[in-house]
Amino acid sequence: MAIRAVIFDYGMVLSNPAVPAAHERMVVASGLSREVLDQHYWANRHSYDRGMTGREFWAKVAADAGTTFSPAQVVNLIESDVLMWTSVNDEMLAWTEALHEAGVRTAVLSNMVWEILMHMQKWFGWLDRFDQLTWSCELGIAKPDPEIYLYTCEGLDVKPEEVLFLDDKPENVTAAEKLGMKAVQFTTVERLREALEADATGQRLPVPGAKVGI
Repeated sequence: MAIRAVIFDYGMVLSNPAVPAAHERMVVASGLSREVLDQHYWANRHSYDRGMTGREFWAKVAADAGTTFSPAQVVNLIESDVLMWTSVNDEMLAWTEALHEAGVRTAVLSNMVWEILMHMQKWFGWLDRFDQLTWSCELGIAKPDPEIYLYTCEGLDVKPEEVLFLDDKPENVTAAEKLGMKAVQFTTVERLREALEADATGQRLPVPGAKVGI
């Protein structure tokens, strides 16, 4: 079945990897070691993605680490988190535009927290180019829950079998495949281009690679 739509994860696909300077700022603001902060940050991230507020998230991180954060610390931690995940991948954004021009529908399906989403909605005008935007914090469900994939397909008016899904996390790719989607675990633009060129599906799509201004 022909691919009619491409669904993109945001983090590590449309965004660049975490900004090191912002992560270091977060570590300093927390007063914790890098290892302890990262452990509790990621242990609680799924709940944050499903709609927990930033203040609730950082209170839980602090409690799990055996400490507390002041209101000023929490503000700094939230700002650092936003900065860490809002550097975008220009090559991938250029490809979304090429797909649109080729008549392929596009969506973002992201496990997303409120504070980063608010920043994106304010500053990322390119979000309006997508045919569907699905944010976990708004729905209270997150990948790899099948419901959020199906919700996105409905918004695009396509069947799962007509979708190419891109995500950096293997468990999210596996969940998409179980629904019948063509799914690729994203690592780099170069690897994605190779995967598309090596697959018959890819021959029906523009190939990513050219950098343009966004």
